[in-house]
Amino acid sequence: MSHSENVLVTSNDHFEVVEKTTIIDDSWPTHDQAVEDQTLDHFITREGKTFAGTHIIADFWGASRLDDLQLMEQALREGVEKAKATLLHIHLHHFTPNGGISGVAVLAESHISVHSWPERNYAAFDVFMCGDSQPELAIEVLKQAFTPTDVKVDNLLRGEVKIDD
Repeated sequence: MSHSENVLVTSNDHFEVVEKTTIIDDSWPTHDQAVEDQTLDHFITREGKTFAGTHIIADFWGASRLDDLQLMEQALREGVEKAKATLLHIHLHHFTPNGGISGVAVLAESHISVHSWPERNYAAFDVFMCGDSQPELAIEVLKQAFTPTDVKVDNLLRGEVKIDD
């Protein structure tokens, strides 16, 4: 299913109206899946805990190339692949004049988001994934791409199910 719409696109000093075709994929879950597969919540049970997913919050200091839009997209794509996640869409915005990048890779398993401040050699990455994906592997890819000198990482278990005694 698709539809067309006019979109106002802004660039530093001008506005332009372009036609955009949006393709909506409403095929998930597929109709041939078993009913029980369509109702899976993809919560994780590990080490006696049941939760929605792992949310890794990473601060990169002393990082390089944080204004490189092509590298950012490539690193996000590779991180998704290494984490064994499913990429649905990437949207990145390149700010001027400092070159910072904000964006998100939307995943079937959740998301990876980024906000970078190249003038401070700092980037904030959030990697949230559920199911069998491995978000820590995405962090390793991002470290290799942006070579930070200092990394602070917090791991959260999101949506932890409380078991009553």
